[in-house]
Amino acid sequence: MTDLSRAAWRKARRSAHNGGCVEIAANLPGVTAVRDSKRPEGGAHVIDRAAFARFLADVKGGRYDI
Repeated sequence: MTDLSRAAWRKARRSAHNGGCVEIAANLPGVTAVRDSKRPEGGAHVIDRAAFARFLADVKGGRYDI
């Protein structure tokens, strides 16, 4: 399990514009953590940093219907 006690959470740039509340912590070694800012006690998804970068590239490239 990844220790998130030192995670520096920030709101995702586009999160506030569409009503979503996604926070990201990118200061952890080798991983990115993502959580719902409305329910931070609900836990976080912890993703390998390279995999998260590929996901973001796919989103920006229009791969997903979002």
